[in-house]
Amino acid sequence: MPGLDLLRALAVVWTMLFHSFLVGGLGEDWAWAQRYGWMGVDLFFVLSGFLIGSQVLKPLAAGGRFSFREFYVRRAFRILPAFWAVLAVYLLWPGFREAPGMEPWWKFAGFFVNLSIDYAENATFSHAWSLCVEEHFYLVFPLLAWLLAKRSSVAGFAALCAAIVLGGIALRSAIWLHFDALQPARAWFVEDIYYPTWNRLDGLLAGVALAVWKTYRPGAWARLAVHANLMSVIGLATMAMAFWLFRDRTGLLGNSIGWPVLSLGLALLVFAGAQAGSWIGRRALPGARWLAMVSFSLYLVHKPIFGLVYAHAGDALEGRGYAAFAVYGIASLLAAAVLHYLVERPGLRLRERILARPRSVSLPSAIESTTS
Repeated sequence: MPGLDLLRALAVVWTMLFHSFLVGGLGEDWAWAQRYGWMGVDLFFVLSGFLIGSQVLKPLAAGGRFSFREFYVRRAFRILPAFWAVLAVYLLWPGFREAPGMEPWWKFAGFFVNLSIDYAENATFSHAWSLCVEEHFYLVFPLLAWLLAKRSSVAGFAALCAAIVLGGIALRSAIWLHFDALQPARAWFVEDIYYPTWNRLDGLLAGVALAVWKTYRPGAWARLAVHANLMSVIGLATMAMAFWLFRDRTGLLGNSIGWPVLSLGLALLVFAGAQAGSWIGRRALPGARWLAMVSFSLYLVHKPIFGLVYAHAGDALEGRGYAAFAVYGIASLLAAAVLHYLVERPGLRLRERILARPRSVSLPSAIESTTS
């Protein structure tokens, strides 16, 4: 789907723009995009909810058997080789770190660093927080989908979605009001609102809702697909509303109702991107597919590469705007390509070999098959 490739490519570039604060920013040329670049991660969440949701729901909707083993093997070999390789470099080479302090390795290995981090002191590899959210989604969603598929109903699913959205608004609002009154001497916004999984379900839920719609109501999906361009316009307008709500990124307005509004706008863009006839899904933009393919590796390495380039050429690049981002970007792309082709791709090939192996048959099953 070239439209989804384009959105994934935009998501990682947008995130990189935001993280350019590590090198002092890229000047006024990029300020308009850099300010809201953190939304690129939310676009990743919506894409993940849609794609993983479709993968899980398709066999369930058809009444077939869902293989938890195959799902978790696929997810493990998709995420862990590249992630562990980057974590190992962080641990073995202190010069690779983009910040002075780093949380213990086991918090990363266990994928709960987003739930327990001293951000002010240990910001190194903190962008792994979003991978923790994704891993928690992978662990919980298949079982939840399997249970709900046994008693599927539109009303039940709508009630669950409403509970998650309204519960998230109430929880984030309560946390914000509590800590805004106390003003503790730590980065409470990041640690208690922005990183924890339970506060970041809106994007994943929006993607899953798209997957449910496509899987269980394909006729309605196809009818609205004709209006994909209109949906993209409405999505951009909704994004503009989210920009306004998050004009103070750490304020109460954005961190209460801003997340579901942002997720709705992104979901409309993902819907449009999934349609072959839409503006963004009609044809492949040169380079977008490759950038989407290496986006995971690029997300993992771009912050430490920014730090390395800044350490050796930061003074020469300061204030150079487009030229500075080109240098930081090219260096990150080269590192991402090395990680993708030397670690990520071999991991995926190994995954396919493991899944292609016939599973061993237990003795009772074998006896039963020969005597029946």
